[in-house]
Amino acid sequence: MSLSVGIVGLPNVGKSTLFNALTASSAAESANYPFCTIDPNVGVVTVPDVRLSEITTYIPPQKVIPAVVDIVDIAGLVKGASKGEGLGNKFLATIRETDAILMMVRCFDDPNVVHVDGSVDPLRDIEVIELELIFADMETAEKRLKRAQSAAKTGKSDVKQELAFVERICAALAEGQAARSVALGTEEEARWLKSMHLLSAKPVLYACNVAEEDVAEGNAYVDRVRVKAEAEGSGVVTVCAKIEEELIGVEGEDLAELLAAYGMKEPALNALVRACYRLLGLQSYFTAGEKEVRAWTIKVGDTAPQAAGVIHTDFERGFIRANVYTLNDLRAHKSEVAIRAAGKMRSEGKAYVMQDGDIVHFLFNV
Repeated sequence: MSLSVGIVGLPNVGKSTLFNALTASSAAESANYPFCTIDPNVGVVTVPDVRLSEITTYIPPQKVIPAVVDIVDIAGLVKGASKGEGLGNKFLATIRETDAILMMVRCFDDPNVVHVDGSVDPLRDIEVIELELIFADMETAEKRLKRAQSAAKTGKSDVKQELAFVERICAALAEGQAARSVALGTEEEARWLKSMHLLSAKPVLYACNVAEEDVAEGNAYVDRVRVKAEAEGSGVVTVCAKIEEELIGVEGEDLAELLAAYGMKEPALNALVRACYRLLGLQSYFTAGEKEVRAWTIKVGDTAPQAAGVIHTDFERGFIRANVYTLNDLRAHKSEVAIRAAGKMRSEGKAYVMQDGDIVHFLFNV
């Protein structure tokens, strides 16, 4: 399952530095001027999961494969992007292809790092980005509205319902509200919204880029972003991109020392990547054997056959059953053989809804 998160923000807020840290590389050039990033950089980021390594202590494999998320570093946005200002057209086209938005906002003061608007104000920066997404969406939604109005002339009830929904979306956008703020009453409305491909409908995680001294506790800027995020149901992660870049390649005791010096328990990127994973409504299940221990990405609510289909479409098509146990079972009994002997290996059918952290063997026939 290939899913992507786009890092967006105004110029000079630390997007490329964060991307470099996330991907443990220097793939994105960092510089103190707007539009340093012109073409989007794409990196594959592993999802930190201690359960994966714990499973290997009981079932030693030849290799370990974690879950991953694609991270896209997108050119900085400025006012007027929806009208083509700056690199606006390229920015909007790239973000349209992502599944979620990681909105990076500057929450630090530094006279040596210029701000495109001359001062630090994360809520203003968020508003600039959101309004440009909304302006771009208004054009898209108006086109959909015209099509829905024409289709509604047939008098069919379902078409009229769709028209009413599109009108609600258009009204929200006209009031400066993101499409994701519109409450969805039915699965059909969710399907209609998805088919509109609106930028402001994408889920958002705010990454507050702070100075080194604020990484542990945050600051007043971060507090303001948290209030906004809580009101709209979005997430917030505090990160110092400069520190995270410094941690690249540092391991073991050296890493522990550096983290302790900054008052951190783990790299902030670990929390950020996990938050992106949750933002996309994802969870992991595991397969474990001598060949490999692997985390597989599925959506929350997926059934056993759907989860099997992530491995191979034949697994879903010929699904018979899933033999399932948990990490707690493995901790208690130390091996799959002992789990079976204790009667803890569950046999689940097609209706079984997968749980985060399930360890599974699928039986299928095609």
